[in-house]
Amino acid sequence: MKRKLAAVAVLSATALLTGVVQGTAAIAAPAPHAGAAVDPIALANGQAAKVAHALALGGKEQLVAKDAVVDADGTRHLRYERTLAGLPVLGGDLVVHQKADGSTTSVDKATGASLALPSLTPKIPADQAADQATGAVQSTVGITADKDEAPLAAVHQTGKAELVVWAADGNPRLAYRTTVEGVRTDGTPSRQLLVTDAAGGQVLSTHEQVQTAAGSGKGVFVGSVPLTTTQSGTSYQLKDATRGGQATYTLKNKTSGSGTLVANTTNSFGNGLASNAESAAVDAQYGAAVTWDFYKNTFGRNGIKNNGVGAASRVHYGSNYVNAFWDDTCFCMTYGDGASNTHPLTELDVAGHEMSHGVTSATANLNYSGESGGLNEATSDIFGTMVEFYANLPSNPPNYLIGELININGNGTPLRYMDKPSKDGASADSWSSTVGSKDVHYSSGVANHFFYLLAEGSGAKTVNGFSYNSPTSNGSSIAGIGRDKAAQIWYRALTVYMTSSTNYAGARTATLKAASDLYGATSTEYSTVAAAWSGVNVN
Repeated sequence: MKRKLAAVAVLSATALLTGVVQGTAAIAAPAPHAGAAVDPIALANGQAAKVAHALALGGKEQLVAKDAVVDADGTRHLRYERTLAGLPVLGGDLVVHQKADGSTTSVDKATGASLALPSLTPKIPADQAADQATGAVQSTVGITADKDEAPLAAVHQTGKAELVVWAADGNPRLAYRTTVEGVRTDGTPSRQLLVTDAAGGQVLSTHEQVQTAAGSGKGVFVGSVPLTTTQSGTSYQLKDATRGGQATYTLKNKTSGSGTLVANTTNSFGNGLASNAESAAVDAQYGAAVTWDFYKNTFGRNGIKNNGVGAASRVHYGSNYVNAFWDDTCFCMTYGDGASNTHPLTELDVAGHEMSHGVTSATANLNYSGESGGLNEATSDIFGTMVEFYANLPSNPPNYLIGELININGNGTPLRYMDKPSKDGASADSWSSTVGSKDVHYSSGVANHFFYLLAEGSGAKTVNGFSYNSPTSNGSSIAGIGRDKAAQIWYRALTVYMTSSTNYAGARTATLKAASDLYGATSTEYSTVAAAWSGVNVN
């Protein structure tokens, strides 16, 4: 069994530079619910040349708009990827903060290193680089360094090696990016993205793009819920035109393809039992819908990528597949049926967690290793938990436990605890210099604990019928500001200030900026953010 909740997230890298802040001008504080992007790509692209000139980028460097957030007062936060002579710069992303008149006040960079490469000519050809990358993955067939991840059974190269600039470690160099696909021994698909040095072929970074969430379910999780469907002739489909066309498909126990759209002659699906194939589809469709609604009604975000496009959900993947995964490539969520094909993995906070990885990918794109990887995982735990509170289902009472209904450990315990992460036996309660070397599902504990302290405070208490007892690393007592305000602060920090290389120190800075923007630099919310970070030893 696998223990972790994860997702297709980002290119992995070691924990690197905190975002470099340039400029000191103050940014006006908007209302707490401001921040919906307005024609983001057009806005950011219109500023790209001006920004590149202001940052004194080299003549071969260009900025490519990725996203933008515009506050109620017109303040802009423009997110860019960078290219060098047309080559993607991995770890070159930045966020530019401007006043409403277009004047720049500050910049957050993933790296401050100059892209002064001695040559843009690789020393090894692309086919050799691809072979070396494939060989590196091939060498791991049958073994795994992660006890919670099944070993690879087979791999094959997909496409050609692409020339890129690797800057994520602060030492820019020419590199190749290669995708190597395969399958794990438990049936999970594998898609590894490798970055290799263009001079000698050494592996600089590798990241499994298909991340999994595993466990055995106990039937249908969401109970009786409303669904928005589409009528086509005499049938009704699990396709929601009001939420970007997001839809649910059945793979009928296959492991490839988009599947068949779930449809019925009546507008009623499932009966709450796993023996009815539609019941898992109801869970999946509802999970996608409530995640959409949470982001839209809480932050003004129009879908996972903020582009109005709904994600696809696929149920009945494989046979006896005790797992579920999000894949950013197909923009889809996939669920297995669990042991004996009778326990679908369609729990609500699994859906919220996994699809939130898509939000991270579309915004800060936090590197999926080291401290930034822990922040990536924690972001999904935080928003997966908030989706659960947003839905507030009687059949799935919201709490600060992650994956509590899956029973992956076989003894009724959850995957993770946000009030005291170390209760799982591996996660970190607070920061130390070795946190970045932990698996990202365990290093996430620092941010999960921070969020709980910020929202609910320290000490023993009961929230929504669940008992918690959250300590602080410095022995301080903290009064929380409430989960809604805490979520607003984390979302703004993620979408406005964090970059791909943000570490825990950078997350503290980002959330303090967010709290200042939303509630003021002298507010209780701001001081509680600082206190909560100190409570997990991030100072």
